[in-house]
Amino acid sequence: MLNNCKNFNYILYLCNPYQLTKLMKQLLFTLVFVGFSVGLKAQKAPTAQEEIQIDIHKSASNLLAYPGPQQAQLTDAPEGKKPFYISHYGRHGSRFLVDKKDYSDPRHVLAKADSLGKLTPLGKDVLRRVTILGDEAYNRWGELTPLGARQHHQIAKRMYERFPEVFAGDVYIDAKSTIVIRCILSMENELLELLTKNPNLRIRHDASKFDMYYMNFQDKKLRSQRRDSAITAMIQEYVNQYDHSGLLMEKLFNDAEYVREKVDAKKLTGNLFKLAGSIQNTESRKKITLYDLFSDEEIYDYWRLQNISWYINYGACPLNGGKQPYSQRNLLRKIIEEADSCIRLDCPGATLRFGHETMVLPLTCLMELDNYGLQTDNLESLERKGWVNFRVFPMGANIQLVFYRENPQDKDVLVKVLLNENEVRLPVKSEEEPYYKWNVVRDYYLKKLDAYQEN
Repeated sequence: MLNNCKNFNYILYLCNPYQLTKLMKQLLFTLVFVGFSVGLKAQKAPTAQEEIQIDIHKSASNLLAYPGPQQAQLTDAPEGKKPFYISHYGRHGSRFLVDKKDYSDPRHVLAKADSLGKLTPLGKDVLRRVTILGDEAYNRWGELTPLGARQHHQIAKRMYERFPEVFAGDVYIDAKSTIVIRCILSMENELLELLTKNPNLRIRHDASKFDMYYMNFQDKKLRSQRRDSAITAMIQEYVNQYDHSGLLMEKLFNDAEYVREKVDAKKLTGNLFKLAGSIQNTESRKKITLYDLFSDEEIYDYWRLQNISWYINYGACPLNGGKQPYSQRNLLRKIIEEADSCIRLDCPGATLRFGHETMVLPLTCLMELDNYGLQTDNLESLERKGWVNFRVFPMGANIQLVFYRENPQDKDVLVKVLLNENEVRLPVKSEEEPYYKWNVVRDYYLKKLDAYQEN
């Protein structure tokens, strides 16, 4: 970690020990993993805490820059089956923070304290770093960063190389985006990459309010049910339990009385932790960090709080009725309807959709990919049961449904689902996992959607 690093110019321009430490941890983990794999047929996956220790950026939850697929080699399809159609929903790539106050509020607090001589040397340096971040993001709130554009080129490149049969010849690629510019640009970057691979592709792309009922549906009724007074009180208990703001204030300010009277310690700590996580998506990542402000324990605890919050708001949390994933019922129906239509064609190509993590996460839960349909009122058990937010919705997150058959006359269509380009389990039985009979998957989801009753 960075806890003992002081000279940032030396860190950033000569020899970045944070990056070296990260690489050393990743190398050590790889060696340990390989060593155990040699002696064991089954290797236990790392816990969320271990993942964060290996790569601190994962503590940023939805601000994690797209890590790329963890599964290098996909499972071979059953004999004779070939990919012929892809249905996709993806999040935009890396972006700046959406609210300009995320930059201006901590800067203002620190600048005012500095003018009164209340900052420590570290506090002054944090002000310098926060100022650099705010200047880079100025008037670009929420916009796609250069890294975000590259992520989508890379995702498209891998999609093309993994499933070349889908993109052969002059097939159609039907692409839609929400009307938010970062999503539109993410779509365009993927399409540019695909055209580079195959100039004969026929591409239709659009971003219209007409499609927002499924591309970016905001269910106000479900949202109003997320948190009652009891859930709000429960979350506040976790906030208090995981609060380490006093330690950070001692590092930044030289006057404890000033902090008590003039500084909202929890808010400032939250602002700085959010900024720390966001840096990885910007060009400032090459010269600035804020993770040195937090210990390993603090970083893990702040992530745990975010994981609980995302689960309550978008997961199948029984404390608020377990219905939040149904916010994406229109999207799942659309995916099914368009798949049914496209598989009737000889060469259907691909349907690509570009939106936000607030669709990807509940859609993942609604489809019950891996264990993300989890229902538990024991919020402390989330990560032990496999519900870990950063594995689902990093910048550039995507769900790909890949369809297989022998030829256009083959009615025994199979589907495989990739979450962030990694194979996942579906909530139906199959003797050929991760391949599932489409008619079984389709019927399961339609039955689930049909049973949903709006309150």
